[in-house]
Amino acid sequence: MISGISLKELAAELNLAPSTVSRALNDSYEISEATKKKVISMAEKLNYHANPFARSLRENKSKTIAVIIPERINSFFAQVMDGIEEIAQEHGYHLLVYNTHEDTERERKIVNLLLNGRADAIVMSVTSQTSDISHLRKLHDRGLPIIFFDRIRAEIPTTKFITNDYESAYEGTKHLIKQGCKRIALFTLCKDLSISQERQRGYNDAIKSEGWELDPGLTLYCSHNEEINVKLIEEFLQSPDRPDGILSSVEKLAFATYHAVKRTKLRIPSDLKLISFSNSSIAGLLNPSLSTITQPALSIGNECAELLIKKLTKPLHYDLIDQVVTIPSKITIRESTLGE
Repeated sequence: MISGISLKELAAELNLAPSTVSRALNDSYEISEATKKKVISMAEKLNYHANPFARSLRENKSKTIAVIIPERINSFFAQVMDGIEEIAQEHGYHLLVYNTHEDTERERKIVNLLLNGRADAIVMSVTSQTSDISHLRKLHDRGLPIIFFDRIRAEIPTTKFITNDYESAYEGTKHLIKQGCKRIALFTLCKDLSISQERQRGYNDAIKSEGWELDPGLTLYCSHNEEINVKLIEEFLQSPDRPDGILSSVEKLAFATYHAVKRTKLRIPSDLKLISFSNSSIAGLLNPSLSTITQPALSIGNECAELLIKKLTKPLHYDLIDQVVTIPSKITIRESTLGE
């Protein structure tokens, strides 16, 4: 096996400065196409192979993308991570995954850790409790590339990827209305989240489009504890003016609803129709099968990673401009919202 030569030796053979050869091999805009071709040709001829580890140390790059998510149990976040990893690995990057567990203080600590250069870039969905965003501003001000997805912060001037939460919630609520529901409840987690606000707005507008008055008592704010949610929903469903339709803004509340219904004499869909935002693969296996609004999680992950890789590999040609990119969700109707 022929051993390769060093960058310095390759530069001497070409009678060029090592820095010029390095820039040519990295496709720098500062180097002419003729010089690039000459350098690449000689590199192949002399069996030159870059040392990626040494280069990463010189450039102070970790070849790592940090992904910060609020919870692992939600299949949406798992699928987004798969989408990011798929593209990252193709380009020699690996992921560092951090779970904030919906804890703002933990999110702040993770962000401060990443300020020390542990990752080259960050893909992030904020916690439902995040209100003070000074730690996120600091990240952006330091110049560390950051992209938000799903739960975004509009105040940070970078690219954000979302789905059409307003339209999906509107269409999901209208579907329940078409199925004969007269008292439709919205189950949600938090008033402050960007996605919660958009889904609430879609639900509100669908109700108002029927000429109905909005009943604040039909919006149920739940917690992140499943057993607490099951009890809360059970009590809600046993009230005299219970709903006959439910739009669940997250899949964990749909699953909690199935558990709660089992503790009552109610039946889905005859007494209660249910549609939920969900990326769970078991939605179709539930009894009855669950009607879902499925977010394009894999596509969102792919798009986040592709844009970041462009920014990391060709920083002068690509920028993370202040924009919101919307990738539409898909509604799948199953037994939970249909007549028996």
